[in-house]
Amino acid sequence: MTIKYDIRSMQLMSSFEKITRSKLKDFFETDDMLIFIVQPMQLRRALGPQGKNAKFLRRKFNKNIKIVEYNPNKITFIKNMIYPLKALKITEEDGIVTIKGPDRETKALLIGRNASNLRALEDAVRRYFDVKEIKVV
Repeated sequence: MTIKYDIRSMQLMSSFEKITRSKLKDFFETDDMLIFIVQPMQLRRALGPQGKNAKFLRRKFNKNIKIVEYNPNKITFIKNMIYPLKALKITEEDGIVTIKGPDRETKALLIGRNASNLRALEDAVRRYFDVKEIKVV
């Protein structure tokens, strides 16, 4: 899958790298959030001390942001994407990833209204890995 960026995305990515001094792997936008995927071992630098960089970026872009560390392991990357939510177990079989939530509230947050959070998670994971579907049980 080839990823193409528009001028606005390139500007946001450049601003992010200048402010955080971290290496960015990818960027994409959902309806209500800017999601920055940083290279492995760059998360701490991207967040800054006490989350200073993340707070500054949120004010600068006037939008919620999420900074996620990329991991070449599919399961670990999914754990990073859903953080701060916790999953009891994440398994994969035949391209279908199953996330077992600890309680109803966590499952509801993972799925979101009209499965919007789940579809956004699927789209993000599909940018890097071959996944047919993600289920929450």
